[in-house]
Amino acid sequence: MLTTTRRGVMAGGAAMLAGMAVGQDAQAQSRRILVMASNQDIPNFDPHVANGYSASMALRNTYDSLVGVAGNPPKPVPQLAQSWTISDDGREYTFKLDPAAKFHDGSPVNAEAVKYSFNRLLRLNRGNAWMIAGVVDQNSVEAIDATTVRIKLVTPFVPFLSVLPWVWIVNPAQVEANKGSDDGQAWLRSNLAGSGAFRLRRAEAGNLYEFERVADAWRQGGGNLTGAIWKITRETATQRLMVQRGEAQIAVDLTSEDMDSLKGRSGVNLVIEPEYRTFSMKMNTRHGPLRDANLRRAIACAFNYQGMLDVAGYAELMQGPFPESIDGFDKELPIYRTDLARAKEFLAKSSTPNGGIKITVAHVSGLEQQRRWALVLLDSLRALNIELDIKPMIWPDMVSAARSPETTPDIFMVYQTANYGDPDNLAFAGYHSSRNGGWQNPTYANPEVDALLTQARAESDAEKRRALYVRFQRVLMEDSPDIFGVLEKRKLAMRNNVQGFAFTPVASNAIDLFPLSLG
Repeated sequence: MLTTTRRGVMAGGAAMLAGMAVGQDAQAQSRRILVMASNQDIPNFDPHVANGYSASMALRNTYDSLVGVAGNPPKPVPQLAQSWTISDDGREYTFKLDPAAKFHDGSPVNAEAVKYSFNRLLRLNRGNAWMIAGVVDQNSVEAIDATTVRIKLVTPFVPFLSVLPWVWIVNPAQVEANKGSDDGQAWLRSNLAGSGAFRLRRAEAGNLYEFERVADAWRQGGGNLTGAIWKITRETATQRLMVQRGEAQIAVDLTSEDMDSLKGRSGVNLVIEPEYRTFSMKMNTRHGPLRDANLRRAIACAFNYQGMLDVAGYAELMQGPFPESIDGFDKELPIYRTDLARAKEFLAKSSTPNGGIKITVAHVSGLEQQRRWALVLLDSLRALNIELDIKPMIWPDMVSAARSPETTPDIFMVYQTANYGDPDNLAFAGYHSSRNGGWQNPTYANPEVDALLTQARAESDAEKRRALYVRFQRVLMEDSPDIFGVLEKRKLAMRNNVQGFAFTPVASNAIDLFPLSLG
């Protein structure tokens, strides 16, 4: 059984990493170790609790799911399931598991493990549970035999196959042996019970996470990596320099200026691609002054959107919660743009008609783009006589702060990258009240929005489904829970010796290690 802790250090690995950190790239490449520079720490290793792109990177490489995702546009591809069939009414899915699939301890990944994993995710109702909650229940997953799983949906759900790459399968025996009083959460926070092509060799919170390829992993093929390192690098300029010097092979958080600086650099390839990636400033609708909808509307009208766009680089302004390219986008949605006269009208109707208050905005420490947008917000609020306290925070602390309205900052900056190309992804995760207490939607709750989104998940008629999402967007804009910011293109920089990378416009910064090689 693999055991790892967030403080664990292996002496030999520590010496190797120290050398790599100061630029001994030749040693890393001789062992085919891929170094990824990221701003974001990994807050949790429990596959049914953790989410966010850093956790998704770790989990998609150490665990497996029934299906994977690949291509552009993204499509479900076999993983644990070799094949599947769907009933005519779209409510019953039958999966045939690969008989070679095995967990890291050598035990088979069987239908009972799939059933256990779905039911545990539903019990905990955390992490990615929102993707399947209300769609399946504790009686939905049936183990027909060791390698056949039948899933009966409680209600039709159009993107069901597309969410399955983010439902990871755990080893029931290991979790049950360490179940404790919390369904194994304490143990899985720092231990793995997966079947993925990589295992976690060591974890140092705030510094690095080292992965190593499982010597006898069940999946055949893939790239030649022997290991990989997720190196926490707070400043984007440092990430850029690491790729430029060959100290890292991939950087995932670069600004537009960083990308421009790397253009034409020998040995560096740039990926600049559109994807369903939104950036918004979520307002605390349940605690503090921004409970007042008129104050939220005033801020939305006072914000300098052109100033935001000017520092955004490869981006365009959002027109509500959806990208224009996604099905259900409302082309005639009334949106907020900079209008100080209108902002002051809303302010006059609020509980603080003359301003004179101080609010807090939190952003991810080291993300230069977010810091600049906070400065744009600070300048914008001066016109309303509102003072802004800018608070940089590391990502795990932001996740923790979002757990209650009382600890959530007044304004909470969030990138949301779609895990599947359906409006449900951005809408349900970002605005359904069941997501309250999570970083995607710390506080916003509206019963009408909940009803619309729940109905839209189950609506198989395309036109009726679009109409539900149009109504959702209208209600949301009236509530004004967010400052809708920009749609950024995904920006990745990588050394030209990285082979096997293929861009997919969902979770593209949660790097899939399996197909990658170092040349």
